[in-house]
Amino acid sequence: MSGAEPAGEEAGAALEAPDPRSLTPGSNDASPDEGLAEDLCLVDERAVEQLTEGLISHYLPDLQQSKQALQELTQNQAVLLDTLEQEISKFKECNSILDINTLFLEAKHYHNKLVNIRKEMLMLHEKTSKLKKRALKLQQKRQKEELEREQQREREFEREKQLTAKPAKRT
Repeated sequence: MSGAEPAGEEAGAALEAPDPRSLTPGSNDASPDEGLAEDLCLVDERAVEQLTEGLISHYLPDLQQSKQALQELTQNQAVLLDTLEQEISKFKECNSILDINTLFLEAKHYHNKLVNIRKEMLMLHEKTSKLKKRALKLQQKRQKEELEREQQREREFEREKQLTAKPAKRT
């Protein structure tokens, strides 16, 4: 570093701000570009190289470490993104499985309802069949009773007819 220190002092002296009077327009008859060219000539090329090398040697290791750390972070981030996408797909699968389970539960519920309705319809069919048979029997019984009443009336009418006095026939 001892070789860099004198170069730094020379560069510091060479890089000092120029006199403000020389930069103001109208103070010198020279153009502004001429002052810059003179300032550039005062800077030693060797000092510039040493300062550049010193600056690079000072910051380059940190920058390389930062670059490596950023690369590692980028790789880790890519791995995390892949893992996150896999987890998201797993959650989507779980949600779809839950939806399928819900559908199966609904299907089972409605199937049970259909089975119960079918049982009820069969039971109602049996009851209506029994009621029809009973109604037919009752109708037949009423018809039989009406027929018997009609026959009874006819017998009574015949008996009354026989019991009524008949005039005797003259001979």
